[in-house]
Formats: sequence, structure tokens, C-alpha cells
Amino acid sequence: MKQEELYQNAVTLLQSLIRTPSLSKEEDATAELLAGFLQGHGVAIHRKGNNVWAFNRHYDPAKPTILLNSHHDTVKPNTAYTRDPFSPEIEGDRLYGLGSNDAGASGVSLLAAFLHYYDRSDLKYNLCVAITAEEENSGSGGLESIIPDLGPLEFAIVGEPTLMQLAIAERGLMVIDCTAHGKAGHAAREEGDNAIYKAMRDIEWFRTYRFPKESNLFGAVKMSVTIISAGSQHNVVPAQCRFTVDIRVTDRYTNEEVLEIIREHVQCEVTPRSTRLKPSSIPPSHPIVQAGLALGRTTYGSPTTSDQALLDIPSLKLGVGDSARSHSADEFVHLSEIREGIELYIEMLKAVL
Repeated sequence: MKQEELYQNAVTLLQSLIRTPSLSKEEDATAELLAGFLQGHGVAIHRKGNNVWAFNRHYDPAKPTILLNSHHDTVKPNTAYTRDPFSPEIEGDRLYGLGSNDAGASGVSLLAAFLHYYDRSDLKYNLCVAITAEEENSGSGGLESIIPDLGPLEFAIVGEPTLMQLAIAERGLMVIDCTAHGKAGHAAREEGDNAIYKAMRDIEWFRTYRFPKESNLFGAVKMSVTIISAGSQHNVVPAQCRFTVDIRVTDRYTNEEVLEIIREHVQCEVTPRSTRLKPSSIPPSHPIVQAGLALGRTTYGSPTTSDQALLDIPSLKLGVGDSARSHSADEFVHLSEIREGIELYIEMLKAVL
């Protein structure tokens, strides 16, 4: 299939996806669209929940596999929209609509690249394309739920808006809930053990501590106390003070290592909500990164979290559109960006396949 035809089909599919609401956990209709699109091109598909994936026609279990992944769920349209978020209008070079930029354009462009190589029997790698659900709410029913079904994976390209630049690392995210324990007493007398004062000491540690290892791309691990709650009334010394810490973990640490360091330094009880959103990276020397550099792309570290955090393999975040447009009112993607994205995906894969 010629690239112009791949491009036209990609734009048509993206318009159909925009017309079809696909909020996280409510993506069944867009999953049907994606399945139908692939089946219409003679591709055998797999589906679990609202996740759709497929392998190249000449899949060989003896060969390593490259994962091409993006998501088809969206956030709710924000109240500042001046357009119908589900109307895929084209004005000049812009295609408007909810999910057009994040991450529909990347998804349809990866599908186009997959179809370009689908029938090839001489590939060094297998290709697996997976367009998955529940990315926007970090749900357990998305990519994470199908990883065991995909088989061994060598590395991944994760389609998120990066202006087709090479995000070779991504911060992890860990949220912890902390509880400082004291003893209740009457505020008018020297009674009790004020949990707020105990929490203040730990909060100051979170504010000032600097982790020894710093990332070349991100600098230091970042910790921010974002919520605090204590007390029941003015004349009672509080027995508990609870606070929440948002932690952005760099590629120099695992979430578990950061959690261990925190527990070594603070007195409060520390409970992570989850450690599953891991920092991720791919070496700059990796062939797929080198292929992008040879095509004039640049590398950087991404501060935002994606499904890349769920993968335990080297992964490159690379996609169509601009992250600054994600979740914005009157979201759009440039048609020229889709055309460029398809071309670059094909050329970069050509260098390794």
C-alpha cells in the first residue's frame, strides 16, 4: 500500500474515532472501530476488553518482537471548548476534535506503519501493534492487562504527542500517603503529643532532601507535599496528621528504591498508593534511537507519564502532535504532522527491520 493511501486511510479513521466518544473505561465503540479497520485490511485481530492488537502476517516466534503501542481513550472535554469536541472538522491544515492530538494521531499513524510492513516476509523482527484503553486514568484494564498475551517483546515505540522527537526517558510517578501519629489532649493544658508538629518535621524533610543520584535528563527526583489534613476542633491536640506527597521519579532510581530511602528518613507511616508507574528509558545507542537521530530527530526526557511506565522493556516515546495541546480546549492536530509521522515511523522501522 502506498504511503498516500496509508495517510488518507489514517485521517479517515481518526475522524471516525473523534466522532465516537471514548472516555477511559468507556472505549468499547472505538475498540470496535479499530478492530473493524484492521479486519478490513485483512488483518487477524485480538481483543481483550477494549484493547485491540495484531501481529504481522508472517509472525515467527523465533524472531524478537517490536511493540507499537498507543491509546484510544480520552479525557472528558473541558468546559472551555468552543467547538463540538466530537466533530472532526478540518480547517486548513488542522483537524479538530477530542483525542485528535492525544493520542489519536499517533495511534492511526502507527497503524499505518504496521500495515506498510504487514505482508513482508523478510523482516528481522515481528511487529505487534496494540491500541489500548484506560491510559488517561492509568487503569488496570489497559495495556497492563494484555502484556502477558503479547509474548516476549524486545522493545517498544509508544505513540504519544512528542512532535516526533525522541523521548528516550520518562519520569515515573509515585503518590504516597503519610500519617504522623501523636496523642490527643486538651489544648489548654500540657497534654498530648501534637501530630501536626511531628508531621512538620517530616514535611520539612520532603521539602529539602536531595537524592544523591541525579539524572542527566531530568536532574533530581522531585517530591511535593500537596495535601494535608489534621484536627477536629480548635481545643483538641490532634492525634493524627495526614499528608500526601507527589513524587516524580527519574531514570536513576526505581520507585521501590525511592520508597525505601523515604522510609529510612521519616518518622511517619508511609503508604504508597501504587508503585506500578515506573520511570522508563531506552539507551541513546539503541538502534531505533540512532535511526531517529539519523533522520534529524533530537532526544529529550519527557516529564509526563504514559503507558510507557507499565513496560519492563526498553521503550521510546515518539508520536504525532504536541504534548502542549493535550487535554486543551478545541484540541487539534496538523494533517501535515500525521503525514510526517507516518513517514518517520516507516523510515525509522526500516532501519532496524
